[in-house]
Amino acid sequence: MSYARIRVLIADDEPAARAALTSLVTADPNLELVAECADGSEALRRATELAPDLLILDVRMPGATGLEVVAALPEDRRPLVVFATAHDDHAVDAFELHAVDYLLKPFDDERFRKALERARARWSDEGPEAGRERLEGVLQDRGEDRIVVPREGSMVLVPFDELEWIEAADQYVRLHLLDGREELMRASMGHLEKRLGGGTFMRVHRSAIVRVDRVVELSSATSGTGRIRLRGGAEVPVSRTRLALVRRALR
Repeated sequence: MSYARIRVLIADDEPAARAALTSLVTADPNLELVAECADGSEALRRATELAPDLLILDVRMPGATGLEVVAALPEDRRPLVVFATAHDDHAVDAFELHAVDYLLKPFDDERFRKALERARARWSDEGPEAGRERLEGVLQDRGEDRIVVPREGSMVLVPFDELEWIEAADQYVRLHLLDGREELMRASMGHLEKRLGGGTFMRVHRSAIVRVDRVVELSSATSGTGRIRLRGGAEVPVSRTRLALVRRALR
């Protein structure tokens, strides 16, 4: 069975243990090692920078414990976590932080593989977009008008008022910003239509959402379809079924 590649960060202050974990991770074609750290402070900094999918952490490390590293990461963007430690007295604390597994050293390759299978199962349930979706949920609950765009291992927050229009691009959507920049993200038009709400933005075609106050011209064809011209110069199609609604919205 093939899996999506899981991006892994390792942190252990013992060089031999760190080397053993690195060897196990790099031997698995379904894992991608993005960083190996020698203390908790470095682990927290690198986890914040790289946004890995899985942390494999020792519990007791200089700088910060593995538990402190996980607790310091924003809950809505927290990766999966497997603790690998010689100390058995922190398991309850680890699972309160929703750790996937708690490996007691010394462990063999088979025990490590079982921990990875648990991580993959959790990954399969949540998916690679889980962090973005959790963060969007937090923003929505707070009433914050921003869209979360994953970018190179991090997440960029795009305010609604910086958008001019959005177009479908296969399994992705392309955000066209007022300053001419574009952002590509994996999402459905239906999701963004719901996220943006009514009023300021309007779905004018199955492949397009526009900001109403950026429309400078609406034209129609004998076929019953239409076309919108935006202040930024873009021309956007209007479907036959939505043309009348668009006309009313622009009055």
